[in-house]
Amino acid sequence: MREKMKAITYYEYGSPDNMSLEELDRPEPKDDEVLVKVKAASINSWDWDLVRGEPFYVRLVGGGLRKPIKKIIGCDIAGVVELVGKNVTRFKVGDDVFGDTSTSGWGGFAEYVSVKEKVLTSKPTSLSFEEAASLPQAGVMALQAARDFKKINPGDKVLINGAGGGVGSFALQLVKQYEAEITGVDLSSKYEMMQSLGADHVIDFMQEDFTKRGERYDYIIDVVGHHSLNDFKQALKPGGEYRMIGGSGRLVLQSIFVAPFVSLFTNKKMGILGHEPNKGLAYLAEQISEGTLKPIIDSIYPLEQTPAAFRHFGEGNVKGKVVIKMTS
Repeated sequence: MREKMKAITYYEYGSPDNMSLEELDRPEPKDDEVLVKVKAASINSWDWDLVRGEPFYVRLVGGGLRKPIKKIIGCDIAGVVELVGKNVTRFKVGDDVFGDTSTSGWGGFAEYVSVKEKVLTSKPTSLSFEEAASLPQAGVMALQAARDFKKINPGDKVLINGAGGGVGSFALQLVKQYEAEITGVDLSSKYEMMQSLGADHVIDFMQEDFTKRGERYDYIIDVVGHHSLNDFKQALKPGGEYRMIGGSGRLVLQSIFVAPFVSLFTNKKMGILGHEPNKGLAYLAEQISEGTLKPIIDSIYPLEQTPAAFRHFGEGNVKGKVVIKMTS
């Protein structure tokens, strides 16, 4: 008889109220997989989009057109290796690990998840499980935006749209390491946090439209885009660059199909961030261990209160990350 586990499941798009705590069979690892006893997981915007089924493109890229394909979501996990498949070479039972499981079936909002060993990284002892779970997707996206897609020089004017959220709070700190002049855009309730992480200027998007204030930037990192691509283009300096991480379905389409032509025929580069899960995760963990990077955790909820955690996330007031902690 297979062992059981608790998991948060959902079978319909819409409200977090569609999510429920369920008892399921514990997964068994395949030959190239690792069974992880999850200690903590975190919510990303991608999870929120999958719960709602909006923007519609999330259904097209794997969510399921009419109803969810994945009954257990959650891609950022931290935990302890419980079992290993016979072909696993990198980990052994008892190892502390963490990672983004989005390329290996998701399933993080559960007491156990079985994933490919390649998506996991050894967790340093200096990181708590909650800190480690907050890092994979948001931290890696921020690192790619700050380090891999554009060379940021001292004094560059960089704007981070959505600077107070999960990706934004990491991006603020990483961009500041290049001695850039940073403008953080988010709610005024996040001003103090953004400034403590390196923002030189702060803008409340509820009070002011930064694309219409006349300022021009060398680089715009856009986590929550709700402007048009043209608005962002106007806010760039000649030679400037815009990189979209998240936003409306319309902006996603513009960033995929229109931005390449803007980049080709103007002196401004525009495009969408091609996320590479887990790339640089060990580097980020090392920075946290050394004290040069700090995970911002807004709140921690037990597994059974995951629907409440999603409702809180959806209100838009979250500072940094919302973490789910397994109570077992």
